[in-house]
Amino acid sequence: MNSPLGGIWFWLPLLLTCLIPEVSSSWWYMRATGGSSRVMCDNVPGLVSRQRQLCHRHPDVMRAIGLGVAEWTAECQHQFRQHRWNCNTLDRDHGLFGRVLLRSSRESAFVYAISSAGVVFAITRACSQGELKSCSCDPKKKGTARDSKGIFDWGGCSDNIDYGIKFARAFVDAKERQGKDARALMNLHNNRAGRKAVKRFLKQECKCHGVSGSCTLRTCWLAMADFRKTGDYLWRKYNGAIQVVMNQDGTGFTVANKRFKKPTKNDLVYFENSPDYCIRDREAGSLGTAGRVCNLTSRGMDSCEVMCCGRGYDTSRITQMTKCECKFHWCCAVRCQDCLEALDVHTCKAPKSADWATPT
Repeated sequence: MNSPLGGIWFWLPLLLTCLIPEVSSSWWYMRATGGSSRVMCDNVPGLVSRQRQLCHRHPDVMRAIGLGVAEWTAECQHQFRQHRWNCNTLDRDHGLFGRVLLRSSRESAFVYAISSAGVVFAITRACSQGELKSCSCDPKKKGTARDSKGIFDWGGCSDNIDYGIKFARAFVDAKERQGKDARALMNLHNNRAGRKAVKRFLKQECKCHGVSGSCTLRTCWLAMADFRKTGDYLWRKYNGAIQVVMNQDGTGFTVANKRFKKPTKNDLVYFENSPDYCIRDREAGSLGTAGRVCNLTSRGMDSCEVMCCGRGYDTSRITQMTKCECKFHWCCAVRCQDCLEALDVHTCKAPKSADWATPT
């Protein structure tokens, strides 16, 4: 089972807990370990042979991936910020996202896709910034080309996303390719969807070199868009994720409900329905919504009715410092005063039993 992996010293174990959810202790083990990249790669639990080889050969790429883990984790939490499961991270218990990844649910599909996308994004960015020995700017973007505005010269530093995708596929997919079970195929599909999502938002940027800023001469390059675009796109795919079952020969999927379309390579797929995430459930990996802030005036997923699962909510009055009485001063500043503002905060009540739910 894969998610992102990599990073040197501190970051490598953190990414391993994402990439290999069944490894529960690698993060803590590795934080207490020092030494060379070879020692690190040889002692990380759960790596398959191909991953260890890549770790040995490319410690700088591992570090780049590691530095990007916070970015895609934050993006996951941004997309789920108003939902019962909010992409919460755990220090222990089967990795970064806990046991939730052991279930073949829509949430797992999204995490695998966004983490795979994050690996591509981190590697590609490091290539363009000259941080990796094995790659640089896209070498294919040379010479002249034409677009709707006319002829231009390829220049600057085009993001080498093909390298990022190639390395991410080799490293992140390596463990899944050793298995032929349904979950491995699901993870491979969602990993690929994540990688394709990053490339979808490559954009052409140009600089004019003509007289007085005219565009008689243009130099252009391809650059990745902000990672938020990838996150928003994969969030839409999460909402439209397709439930599937294995086909008869075990080589692919078929839709679980014949009324729905067959998934494309860009769609997210899952096997199991999600739990409701209302209460703490160890087997489902749910932390519950007790204590979560809810929106009393909303009718969406962040409403107190939905977020609190009908258990009700507690209200507390807090004060916070805000900017007030702002005035525009010519030219060109806005000056504000600091004011104390009182507001009500609503948090979901806990169920009658605050313990982990036990399966019946």
